[in-house]
Amino acid sequence: MSFTDNQVGCWPSQLIDPSGIRTAKPRTTGMTMVMDKGMGMSEFTDMLELAHEHIDVIKLGFGTSAVTPLSLLSTKLETAARHDVIVIPGGTFLEIAVAQGMVDAFFHMMRETGFTGIEVSDGTITLTREERNALIRRASEEGLLVCTEYGKKDNSTPFVLSDIVETFAEDLAHGAEWMTLEGRESGVGVGVYDCSGSCDTSMVNRIVSAVHTPSRLMWEAPHKEQQVEILRTVGLQANIGNVSPHDIIAFEALRRGLRSDTMSAMVQSHYMI
Repeated sequence: MSFTDNQVGCWPSQLIDPSGIRTAKPRTTGMTMVMDKGMGMSEFTDMLELAHEHIDVIKLGFGTSAVTPLSLLSTKLETAARHDVIVIPGGTFLEIAVAQGMVDAFFHMMRETGFTGIEVSDGTITLTREERNALIRRASEEGLLVCTEYGKKDNSTPFVLSDIVETFAEDLAHGAEWMTLEGRESGVGVGVYDCSGSCDTSMVNRIVSAVHTPSRLMWEAPHKEQQVEILRTVGLQANIGNVSPHDIIAFEALRRGLRSDTMSAMVQSHYMI
């Protein structure tokens, strides 16, 4: 079903979605993950009222879930669920639980608070393949949507294509819905981004060509220029993560070809003078 099938209003569908490919939720491609680093409830509610149709996942960054008042955290999760938005804690929080030997307590609180998804990562710690598989399986058994992340937070550890391919295949085989490629909230000096934040599109192309189902990759791209490069290289249906709450509407316009950066080169003007 086309996303525009649900629209009510006077704008023609060709103006709502010039790309002609945007789909409605729930979707498995063209997903947008928003980073919440500590929004208050009013701002969170406003964001969902304005843009819930364009948000698939909200990540409560790193360990912010632990320092958010529990009543407010639960209200956030309930509000997101009413808008069909998955909420996950940052993968770093699970890494801390692993390092502290508190995995059981972590999953208990995931149930108690009402999280609907989880990110399994080893951006700071080291997990063996067996440990990573066990966490993915455990999360799946808990009824959580599982995504994983590849890449280290340390900018001295570059992406290795063969590792990406192997990790992606193993993660999906053990129950992950998609794998996110690390870009941090800075988008600088990590993953496919150099020390100035420029995107290595040749590496992006190599990754897309090497994995068996590139539509199940998510690309962290916190900055507009990076989002443009990923969408141009991978396609407008690329899954994009770490979008700022304040950029959701602008990013959705970018996805649909409603900004000059992503207007098709094949578009011809029908306005003749």
